[in-house]
Amino acid sequence: MHDLVDPSAEVARALADGAPVVALESTIITHGMPWPRNLETARAVEAAVRAEGAVPATIAVMGGRIRAGLEAQDLERLAQAEGVAKLSRADLAVCLSTGHTGATTVAATMICAHLAGIGVFATGGIGGVHRGAEESFDISADLQELAATPVTVVAAGAKAILDLPKTLEVLETLGVPVIAVGQDAFPAFWSRDSGLAAPLRLDDAAGIAAAHKARRGLGLPGGQLVANPIPREAEIPADVLAPLIAQAQREAEARGIAGKKVTPFLLQRLFELSEGRTLEANIALVLNNARLAAHIARALASG
Repeated sequence: MHDLVDPSAEVARALADGAPVVALESTIITHGMPWPRNLETARAVEAAVRAEGAVPATIAVMGGRIRAGLEAQDLERLAQAEGVAKLSRADLAVCLSTGHTGATTVAATMICAHLAGIGVFATGGIGGVHRGAEESFDISADLQELAATPVTVVAAGAKAILDLPKTLEVLETLGVPVIAVGQDAFPAFWSRDSGLAAPLRLDDAAGIAAAHKARRGLGLPGGQLVANPIPREAEIPADVLAPLIAQAQREAEARGIAGKKVTPFLLQRLFELSEGRTLEANIALVLNNARLAAHIARALASG
């Protein structure tokens, strides 16, 4: 355990006992959903992890410390906080040193989970290569983090607002295993099938855990991306989403929105344009990912 990490009592006991633990990000709470759905969802995701036999560790930066596992009152305080920093690798250290409150993206959560000794992390979708990146160079730090930090990340693919073919190309270049679960297609967040083939396929948690261990045994850097498709009953077909994404993208460009502000803007506009369907799908896929991550953590702990 790194000396900048404060685990909750529950997480500390689990890690000391070698019990399964699943890291959870906090930007979905502070930047991804409105109050009070953000708190309700955070609690439901933690409950889903516990129901599958693992301990949840929601990660955030509070009071100059990395918190691995939030007590109920801290989770509620974070869900209602304003002006929370959205942290990636570049700004994690500054937030810690200045004592500000920060919510962790995929990249920052991976770093903090690894420092805490947690090998599995569940999220909604990873960041990636943004559309128009050949001009803007807007590529999420999540991709480089997957190549550097040895954590298995369970996500419903990459967010559908991104350039998915370029995202897969960058992941291949960086040597990141991209493993679809139970299907050959790479999922696209709210949709089960992006129209792109997944580079790899495994069908159960035991196989994913074995791949995690084999990668560690080979001494390879980085983790692996587990692309877990959204449950069929909750998905929004890609052909329904495509025109909404295109409209939201045009609006972002017209308003000059760039950098870290792009994803929150697009997600909010898609919520509005879809009349709330994207939020409901987002909650369903996060819960689904949490359950699978708990199974993987159990398989790692048992071996």
